[in-house]
Amino acid sequence: MRPVPWLHRASNPLEFNENVNLEWSGAQMRHGWSREGALSCAHTHTSEGDTRQSIQHPLSHYVNSDMGQIPSGNAAGRGQKKDTNKKKEPKKWEPPVPTRIGKKKKKHSDSAAKLPAVYPTTRCRLKLLKMERIKDHLLLEEEFVMNQDRLRPKDDHDEEERTRVDDLRGSPMAVGTLEEIIDDEHVIVSSSTGPEYYVSIMSFVDKDLLEPGCSVLLHHKTMAVVGVLSEDTDPSVNIMKLDKAPSESYADVGGLESQIQEIKESVELPLTHPELYEEMGIRPPKGVILYGVPGTGKTLLAKAVANQTSATFLRVVGSELIQKYLGDGPKLVRELFRVADEHAPSIVFIDEVDAVGSKRYDSSSGGEREIQRTLLELLNQLDGFDSRHDVKVIMATNKIESLDPALIRPGRIDRKIEFPLPDQKTKMQIFRLHTSRMNLDPDVNLEEFVAMKDDLSGADIRSLTTEAGLLALRERRMRVTKKDFITARERVIDRKNEGTPDVFIFRLTPEK
Repeated sequence: MRPVPWLHRASNPLEFNENVNLEWSGAQMRHGWSREGALSCAHTHTSEGDTRQSIQHPLSHYVNSDMGQIPSGNAAGRGQKKDTNKKKEPKKWEPPVPTRIGKKKKKHSDSAAKLPAVYPTTRCRLKLLKMERIKDHLLLEEEFVMNQDRLRPKDDHDEEERTRVDDLRGSPMAVGTLEEIIDDEHVIVSSSTGPEYYVSIMSFVDKDLLEPGCSVLLHHKTMAVVGVLSEDTDPSVNIMKLDKAPSESYADVGGLESQIQEIKESVELPLTHPELYEEMGIRPPKGVILYGVPGTGKTLLAKAVANQTSATFLRVVGSELIQKYLGDGPKLVRELFRVADEHAPSIVFIDEVDAVGSKRYDSSSGGEREIQRTLLELLNQLDGFDSRHDVKVIMATNKIESLDPALIRPGRIDRKIEFPLPDQKTKMQIFRLHTSRMNLDPDVNLEEFVAMKDDLSGADIRSLTTEAGLLALRERRMRVTKKDFITARERVIDRKNEGTPDVFIFRLTPEK
């Protein structure tokens, strides 16, 4: 099929239509085409470096039918002549195609990597919730401001009334104990520094809090009741409570196997496994007393019990229960057992109980009578009407023979555990326990010191090993020798016997 000259190089539809209008008449005269057939012709252009393109019109079937009847004479010659006369256009310079080495990398479009922008077509739920939350906060703030304005007059009135009450109370205020309630307006109070008083009760005092034995505030002049002290825990009792369990355990106790077994059965087992005693149908012991010469491990064993159990441990020395003013000692004992009952299961350890639990004798001294009152309160707490199954009592003393028989009778103290001086086997265990971390010289033989006939307690043996280590440090040595142990033993024995006369000298003077 021959190319149509006036359809040659039609770059766009406008140019194509222009060519049709300009040369339509000549083409009609030469070839006898109709206008519809000319509009449906196909244009084909071929040149160097270009690909073959074909533009077809919907009416191209008319052109195909007409071109099949075109004679191959002058028309073909004239078309070729016209093509040869046309000037050749200069070729545009094109850069050479760069050579590639390796596999060609695929380029990803940025549009595929980016997330598309999404715009909600409806109302955003998250923004709506946020705005509703802000609205709630604003409403709360508005209500708070309105309440502040509304309550300000009442607060001013309360502040004025409080100032008047403080003026009526006066300053300073005395502290007393309510002994007896006479009627709704009068009571009898006692002060720790003076006698009892028949006083009135101020109208602003809460009478529901008044009960015999409570602490009240008294006016410094009229001694009228102006307030009631709250029943908080006594600060002295808070000091007795151990917040952290001791670090000593049963492994730190040398020997004392039978004593450890007895205290486990009496104190530890009832707190950890009370169901065992219920199955046996027996009551666990209420308390134990540890007695023996000083330095035999009574306090150490009590610390080990506190370490092994998760119970609250309250430690008090017998001398702390003796107070200066009348009634303070029994009050402290009541407070001690009240705190122990609140924090049950608990263990109350009373060291040096002979200071408050000695035998009672007839005495006219006020101090002795106060000690006896404290002892009576202790007896009442140990075996009163209130049962204390989860509160165990451990007492320790060096002189059990001086204690009141009512204190150590069965029912109050059910188990008496003796701590004698250590024998040779126990001494060897204590020596090994205290020298386990020491650098000993090979010439040190602990059995020689164990075999010596010395009345050394566990505390004395510990002091001996510590003294031997200090002697080695004094001479800039990191090893403890046998000579250090010998010198340390002599010093410990001298300090132990210091103040104890070996010979009693009686001097008889003639009567004049």
